[in-house]
Formats: sequence, C-alpha cells, structure tokens
Amino acid sequence: MAEHNPGGDVNGYDVIGDLHGQAGKLEALLAAMGYVRTGRGYRPPQGRQALFLGDLIDRGGDQLRVLEIVWSMIEAGHARCVMGNHEFNAIGYATDDPRNPGERLRPNRGASAKCAKNRAQHAAFIAAVGDGTATHAQWIERFRTLPVFLDLGGLRAVHGCWDDASAAALRTAGWDGTRALDDAILFAACAPGSVLECARKRLTCGVEIPLTEGRSIRDKSGHEHFEVRVANWRHWATAFHEVALVPAGQEDQLAGMDWPSGFMLDRIEGAPVFIGHHWFDGPQPVIESPKLACLDWSAGKGGPLVAYRWDGEALLSNDKLVWAGGGVRSGG
Repeated sequence: MAEHNPGGDVNGYDVIGDLHGQAGKLEALLAAMGYVRTGRGYRPPQGRQALFLGDLIDRGGDQLRVLEIVWSMIEAGHARCVMGNHEFNAIGYATDDPRNPGERLRPNRGASAKCAKNRAQHAAFIAAVGDGTATHAQWIERFRTLPVFLDLGGLRAVHGCWDDASAAALRTAGWDGTRALDDAILFAACAPGSVLECARKRLTCGVEIPLTEGRSIRDKSGHEHFEVRVANWRHWATAFHEVALVPAGQEDQLAGMDWPSGFMLDRIEGAPVFIGHHWFDGPQPVIESPKLACLDWSAGKGGPLVAYRWDGEALLSNDKLVWAGGGVRSGG
C-alpha cells in the first residue's frame, strides 16, 4: 500500500506541500534537504522519510516526472503520501457514474459549464497521461491506494483539514488506508449529502462557508466560487474575516459578514497537524501556530514549494521550514 512503513527506523519526516506538477521545485527542494538522486527518485538522509500532503497533479507542466519521483520513493520506502482533492477528483473523472449512464462521477463528458470547468482543471494531467489510456488507468489505480489521512503518533497529516469525527467515519466505512479505495466506498463518498461524502470533503477540502447571497470570489485559476474556505483551526480569531481565506483584492466580498450560525472554531490539541490545499501566499512561508502548519504556498501558481523538517517536536517552529522557488529567499 502507498503508506507502508519503510524497512529502517524513521526519526524524522520531511513534510512537503502541494506539488501540482512542479518537478523542478520538488527536485531542488529534495536536494536542499540532502536527498540523493537514485534511479527515478531520491533517497533521504539516514533516518528520515518524506511525507507528501497530496495534490501531486494538475496545473504544472511536469505531471509525470512528479509522479515518477513520488511513487518511486513510496515503493522504496522513502516516502509516504496522503490523498489530495485533486487525486480524488482524478479518480472520479475516470470512473463511470452508475446513476448517470454516459457520464463520470466527476462530470466531464457533457457540454455543461461544470463539465467544461472539470476538463480545464484536469487538462494538464490528461494531456500527460492520455484520456483512457493504460497509463491513465495505472495512475488512477495508484491514487486509489493513497490514505486520506495519516496519524503517525507524533504528527498527523491530511490534505485539507484534520477532523477526528470525519476520520472515524472513513475508518468505520473501511476507508482507512490499509487497502485500496473500492467502488462501493467511492460511490458512497460521491453521494451528495451522505455521511461519507461530508467526511471526505472535510478531510480533503477543509471547511467552506456560503457567501452572502449575490456575492462570489474567484480563485487563482479564475474559477468562480459562492463559498469561502475558512481556517477553522484559528481558535484565536475574534472576527470572521480573520478566518476567511479570500484571495488578495477580493476582501470586499466579506463586507458585513459575521460568524455563520453554528460555525465553531477548532483548537488543535495533541500531536501537531500538517495540511496543504489552501493556497497561502506572502513574503515568506510561516506556520499557522505551534500546533498546525499549512505547507501549500501556491507552488503551482508561482509560489514556493514548502517543506517542514519534523524531528519529533510537539510544538512547531518557523525555523524548521524549508522551501524552493517562488521568488522568495530559500529557507534553511
């Protein structure tokens, strides 16, 4: 399985954010951390292992090289990887929808705006593997082996948002990372409003709140959204705008919005949590708190590829961040 334990002792993890086809940044980052090129992948320094936070694909121009590096490292016991929403989307894009003959679980065969959006989002990956080819099918089967979350005792890793109840729902359904995602669980995880769909979305996409009627925001790819991602882990926030993750220049869409009814902030307790997904930006990567680091700093849109070099600490520190590319000073 994709999360198998390596043969040697692991004393530290190098947790790496969203890649989105950025092989050059990945290879530069691995080299900066002392990883050595071997075969198709890289070998870590003694006692270390890479831990990828998902979203390996889409957007960038080096889809297959990224996948080749990551999977060769997984197979050699040099890396682990959790499933990002883009890997889950890729599975749905390639899987027939039993409730809608002729269409896929992630619609892309029709002429609707939704189908066009899905095709555009997935275009780089499909161009690299070929729609419906043996190569395409091989990668989809590999994506199915990725766990949605990892609890390694001293640290926890998930793509979008850590949530104990959602993780428990996946475990109860048998989607616990010990076996590949089968169609029965996949269909349940795509059924609108189901417990499994809500849990899957929470873990891979985080928390989203509807905007006030008539308002919308556009993400870095230009897609329009009528919800806003929220940093529900910012338990110290006192106003809604402090947790709403709105692209720069669109803050006016939050004007007058207050805390949504029933919305609760989540204080991170226990082992530190690493997430990706949220397209952070800024002059230099920083952690969110001593208990949580988001390592997605928009590598797929010109930002740096960021890693955290974890050595067992219960409290995270900015000093452990390392990054490559993006036009900012490399960390160390």
